[in-house]
Amino acid sequence: MELHKRHVHSLSERKGQKRKLDDQLHANRQISPPPPTADERAAILCQASDQVRVLDSTFTWNEADRAAAKRATHTLADLAKNEEVANVIVEGGAIRALVRHLQAPPIGDDDRVQKPLPFEHEVEKGSAFALGLLAVKPEHQQLIVDSGALIHLVDLLKRHKNGLTSRAINSLIRRAADAITNLAHENSSIKTRVRMEGGIPPLVHLLEFADPKIVECNALPNLILMLRSEDAAIHYEAVGVIGNLVHSSPNIKKEVLLAGALQPVIGLLSSCCSESQREAALLLGQFAATDSDCKVHIVQRGAVQPLIEMLQSPDVQLQEMSAFALGRLAQDTHNQAGLAHNGGLVPLLNLLDSKNGSLQHNAAFALYGLADNEDNVSDFIRVGGVQRLQEGEFIVQATKDCVAKTLKRLEEKIRGRVLKHLLYLMRVSEKGLQRRIALALAHLCSAGDQRGIFIEHHGLELLIGLLGSSGSKQQLDGAVALCKLANKASTLSPMDAAPLSPTPQVYLGEKFVNNATLSDVTFLVEGKRFYAHRICLLASSDAFRAMFDGGYREKDAKDIEIPNIRWEIFELMMRFIYTGSTEITLDIAQDLLRAADQYLLEGLKRLCEYTIAKDISLENVSSMYELSEAFSAISLRHSCILFILEQFDKLSARPGHSLLIQRIIPEIRNYFIKVLMKTNSCNRL
Repeated sequence: MELHKRHVHSLSERKGQKRKLDDQLHANRQISPPPPTADERAAILCQASDQVRVLDSTFTWNEADRAAAKRATHTLADLAKNEEVANVIVEGGAIRALVRHLQAPPIGDDDRVQKPLPFEHEVEKGSAFALGLLAVKPEHQQLIVDSGALIHLVDLLKRHKNGLTSRAINSLIRRAADAITNLAHENSSIKTRVRMEGGIPPLVHLLEFADPKIVECNALPNLILMLRSEDAAIHYEAVGVIGNLVHSSPNIKKEVLLAGALQPVIGLLSSCCSESQREAALLLGQFAATDSDCKVHIVQRGAVQPLIEMLQSPDVQLQEMSAFALGRLAQDTHNQAGLAHNGGLVPLLNLLDSKNGSLQHNAAFALYGLADNEDNVSDFIRVGGVQRLQEGEFIVQATKDCVAKTLKRLEEKIRGRVLKHLLYLMRVSEKGLQRRIALALAHLCSAGDQRGIFIEHHGLELLIGLLGSSGSKQQLDGAVALCKLANKASTLSPMDAAPLSPTPQVYLGEKFVNNATLSDVTFLVEGKRFYAHRICLLASSDAFRAMFDGGYREKDAKDIEIPNIRWEIFELMMRFIYTGSTEITLDIAQDLLRAADQYLLEGLKRLCEYTIAKDISLENVSSMYELSEAFSAISLRHSCILFILEQFDKLSARPGHSLLIQRIIPEIRNYFIKVLMKTNSCNRL
């Protein structure tokens, strides 16, 4: 049996091997020739067309015709050995002509045919050989099948049934079998066509054929014996053939396992031949696909450690196939714990950094399996797995979806004994691990557990410690975690939620705003009179109650001068006092906030803060925070804090950023204590 060369591309399909039809072909393709120039292409097309014309005119038993047809098939086969010119040969009409010569020419009643028949089996063999070479290219497979090649190739497999054997017949059968193999390579529809054309029975029958070149392994028992061979070439051949058998049918997979293939395949994981290791890992993944018992048996028989070692190989294909196998094994609960315990977690996380999409996805799928076991959750967090999953750059959408589901699985496990264990580790471990746990819990814990974790078990101080550290990465991690914490704790943040209506009270209404009717006090603002009513002002704030009921000179005054507020601002303030609402625009919001603070109008302050908060930007957040401090604007201050946490990465590049962070850390602490203490449900941990 000739050496196979396998190309493995995805976890969903077994990628078989492209057969090299003879040693010379294999040697010729070690160094791919450059594509032909335009002149060379034209010459090749002309040569191919000449051979097609020869084949079209020699479909007879005439000895000269048979000799010419044989030469033409050999010439086309020689051209087809160069994959760069295969398309040119096809363009020249070679497929149709070669398919015609897969069958013997008809013998008419009047034909005089010499005995033995000239070049019997030779032309058919040459045609099968050339078509097998062309079928190496996937785009040619369907063209060949559509030209009717399969039925003729299947007939060629049966030529030994007349009881005669010869070197020519044996060679013809090999070429026909090789051509069918290449046509069906990685092509499910053609595999089905082979079965429908009756190709399976003669292929199975050939397993008992006498020619050792047609069947070296002598069926399944001998194949399994070959798996144990010390010769890498032999066990590589065997595991490749078994892989194709397993992929072809679930029933054959069962037969392979019953025949004792499992342990030898596991043994090949430690082979010196990387190709055998790769094929063995892929085969184990197929064994474990749907059979839960087989998953357990594979682990029990010693496959885990070599598979984990293969994850760390410099060979990307070894990494990919071992991750594939581990992903299948990780669908069993007990295997999940064992894989993590034996050191599989960190190598799989490292593979998330790969630039190979298939490898990255296989690793992500294996991690998804490991995350299903509660015993693995603390290990995920201990080694920084949550951060790796959150920060990874994933190539394909399927991998992104898989990672999102893994994080969701971990989130669902953060409860009960898992949470208690993490809180214990957060209390007694070294500082780095404590911080990793606090970061993970900020992202994964439920809102109901936040108070217990971050107030009672001091997780908040760990996050604030990160925010105040000297490392930019640690600062960013802390900011992102705090932002996540705030979003979970508050259904709506101050930046997004409009303030509630002021405390219910009696409002005189819009018609009494600056109305002299029943007015008993007048304010002088910028030289203008503003008519007001003491009963309305007394109900609005402590500042007006002190003004009119206390010992101030305004108590009995009819006209009260307001020196430090513009008319427009004063009018809006009074409108709010009389109606409970007013329209606030950005251009007057800060002046109105100042007035509301001066006269202790909390409802108006909240409206002003809400309007101002919508204008917070990278450029003005520092001045906005100063504004909130100057006028005790708590809601605006909290909005600034949340903005700083949300935009931390962008703000960190701006001058004065570090000083701003150090300045606001005490207020950040106060904010989170206030928010987390309001959490309604608290699990006593």
